[in-house]
Amino acid sequence: MKIIDAHMHYFNVDGFKEVAARAGYENTSACWQQICEDNNIVFSVAMGNTEDVPSCFGGISPRLIDLNAPFDDVVYSQPANIGYCLGVKSELITLENAEKTAMEFEYYAKKPQCVGIKIYPGYRPVYVYDKRHWPLFELARAYDLPVAVHTGDTASSDARLRYAHPLTVDEAAVDFPDVKFVICHCGNPWFADATEVAAKNPNVYIDLSGLLEGIPGAGFYDRQKAYFDYLSMWLNYMGRWDKIMYGSDWPLVNISDYIAILSRVVPEEHHEKFFYDNALHVYGRIKNLLSLS
Repeated sequence: MKIIDAHMHYFNVDGFKEVAARAGYENTSACWQQICEDNNIVFSVAMGNTEDVPSCFGGISPRLIDLNAPFDDVVYSQPANIGYCLGVKSELITLENAEKTAMEFEYYAKKPQCVGIKIYPGYRPVYVYDKRHWPLFELARAYDLPVAVHTGDTASSDARLRYAHPLTVDEAAVDFPDVKFVICHCGNPWFADATEVAAKNPNVYIDLSGLLEGIPGAGFYDRQKAYFDYLSMWLNYMGRWDKIMYGSDWPLVNISDYIAILSRVVPEEHHEKFFYDNALHVYGRIKNLLSLS
């Protein structure tokens, strides 16, 4: 079975070295390519994390990816089987610089390897529906780029959870019905709210990335069966298996273990949609990039 990882990270930073080690890996490009070969992952969507991208138009520049090499905006310096979402520094955007920020993002949106935009509510104390994001949503609509939104639990205690609740995505989805939004992490642990927002809005999707960390190992599913049953209950309530995507949040979790666990959460008859087809629909540029990878 071919797999698309619709949510991972490709960031050369010391903290990710420790995270990767806990999952049994090294935070290197070579390690990820071996993981892809071992698990038949044919394409990956990396969320932008870098902070040092220069501004060209007087706005706030996007966050990019750099694990393989420093990002090159002329000759793509990351592997052909990896696309990226432009990370948003919401706390630096104002109503005054929002249009120029959209110009910064458009420079990269024109590049084929850019497959989406990523917003980090919670980590940034700004709601997804804040008007400072509206020019980016207009850009997303113009270029048919989905907007991935961090929701739910955060990795740092100084984040603010109220900004990361999945119900906030409903506001943006209603205001911009022609833009696809992705509720990342299924709003963990607010699965009921996340699935309701996706069920209600035709332009909202879910990824199941980052629900676990490290090496879950044998017996983990059975020990945490109540948690997975709860997740399965709400996915079945939604009943839209064309709306959920596989994602790992690598280097957070051991990939083979995570695939095995989510294969039990999602009914087997929906595996092809979950692991592959749905990502092709949501991140539409992947289709062309697959022919190049």
